[in-house]
Amino acid sequence: MIRISTIFIAICMVLIAASLGLMLYSLAGLSISESAIVALTALTFLILYNAVSIRLRDRTDVGGQIADLSRGTADLARQVAEFGRRMSAIETRLSATDANGQERVQTVAGEISELGSLVRQIASSVAAHDDLLANAATVVRQVAEPVAADANETTPVQAANASIPAADVPPPPANHTGAQLLVAVRNAIEANRIDLFLQPMVTLPQRKVRFYEAVARLRDDKEQLLTANDFVGAAEAAGLMGQIDHTVMLRCVQVLRRLMVRSKDVGVFCNVSGATLSNPSVFGQCLDFLEANRILAPSLVLEFKQSTFRHLGPVESEHLAALQRLGYGFSIDNVTDLRLDPRELADRGVKFIKVPAAMLLDQKQLSTADIHAADLSDLLGRFGIDLVAERIEGERAVVDLLDYDVRFGQGFLFAPPRPLRPEGAASPTEPAASTVDAPARKEEKADAKFDARAEAPRVTGNAALARRASAQK
Repeated sequence: MIRISTIFIAICMVLIAASLGLMLYSLAGLSISESAIVALTALTFLILYNAVSIRLRDRTDVGGQIADLSRGTADLARQVAEFGRRMSAIETRLSATDANGQERVQTVAGEISELGSLVRQIASSVAAHDDLLANAATVVRQVAEPVAADANETTPVQAANASIPAADVPPPPANHTGAQLLVAVRNAIEANRIDLFLQPMVTLPQRKVRFYEAVARLRDDKEQLLTANDFVGAAEAAGLMGQIDHTVMLRCVQVLRRLMVRSKDVGVFCNVSGATLSNPSVFGQCLDFLEANRILAPSLVLEFKQSTFRHLGPVESEHLAALQRLGYGFSIDNVTDLRLDPRELADRGVKFIKVPAAMLLDQKQLSTADIHAADLSDLLGRFGIDLVAERIEGERAVVDLLDYDVRFGQGFLFAPPRPLRPEGAASPTEPAASTVDAPARKEEKADAKFDARAEAPRVTGNAALARRASAQK
C-alpha cells in the first residue's frame, strides 16, 4: 500500500518539473516542446534522486536491524547455554538426592526395626509388672483372710469398720524419721510396693469426670502408707525418684489404655519430679518409654511443680522440649502465687495450671497477685491453658468458683484419692483389669448420680466422708 508521504513527494516533483517548463517557456523564450522536454528531464532526475536516496536510507535501516538481530541472537545463545548448564546441575543434584533418599530409607528401616525391638522389650516388661502385681495381690488376699476371720469375732464397731471396702480404707499412714524413712523407701522400691491412687478431676458445673490424677504411695514393711510428702525428699536425696517416676509412668499408661477402652474422652495426669527431669540417664529411659507410647500423648498429661518450671536449666529445658515434640502436654501444680506468664508457659507446652481453691478465693492473696482471679481463667484460655481449681472441700467454694469461669475442679468434695482395687489382679485371664475398672465404674456411677439429680438434693463428698468417719468411730 502506497504511503501518503510518497504520493505527496510525487506531486511535489511533478509541480517542480512543470514550474521549470513554464519558466523556460515564458522567460527564456523556448518553445512548448522544448520546455516540455526540459520539464520531463528534470522530473526524471528528481525521480532518480528520490529512488536512490530511499534505497540508501533503507539500506541503513536494514543494516541497523540486522545488527540488532545479531545481538539478540547472541544473547539468546548465551541464555540457552546458561539454561543448559543449570539443567545439567539439576540433573546432578537429582541423582545425588536419589542416592541420599535410598540411604535415608535404609536408615528409617533400621530405626523401625530398633523400635520394634524396643516395643517387644516394653511388652515383656509390662507383662512382668502385671505378674508382680498379680503376685502382690495374691499375697495381700492371703494375709487379709485370717484378719477377716478374726474380725468376725470382734465387737460390732469393728465389724462395721470391716464392712468398708478395702479400696476405700487404705492402710494407715507411716511415721518414719531419718534413716528409717530412707530404708523404708528403698525396700518399698525393691519389693515393688508402689501403689497408684486415682483422684478424679471433674468439669464444672456438670461435674463429669474428665481426668484422673495418679498419685503414688509407698508401702513399708508393715504395710503402712508413705505419702508423697513423706518419701519424695528422701527419694530425691538418695537418687531413687527416677525409679518411682518410671514405675508410675508405666502404670499410668496401663490405666489409661484400659480407661480408653470404655471412653476416649478420659485422660490421666502423671506427676513427674524435678529430679527425674534433670537426670539425663533416668530421663532417657522415661523418654524412650513415652516415645513408644506417644499415641497416648493427647490423653496423658505430665505434671510438674511450679518451682520446677521457675528454675529450669538448659538440661531441663531441653528435656521438656523433647517431650513437647512427642506431643505431650504439661500441667503445673503446687502453685504458691499467681505471678504467671501465660505466653511463656504456653510456648513450653503447658496445658493446665492447678491452683488451690482457697488461693483463688483469698482476697489477701489476690492483693499481691499480678491479675485478679476472676480474670485468670480468661487470660489463660487465650493461650490455650485451662485453669483447674484443686483442694475443693465445700459446695460454697464451687459456687464462688463458677463466678470465676473455672472449667475443672478437683478435691475431696467430689472424691478422695482411691487406690486401685487389688482383688481383680489375681484373674488369670486379665491380671489387672478390675484394678482399673473398679474406680472407673465407681466414677461412672457417680457421674450418673450427678446427671440424674436435677431435682433431688445432692449428697456431697463431705457428707459421705462424715458418714464414713462416724461409722469408723
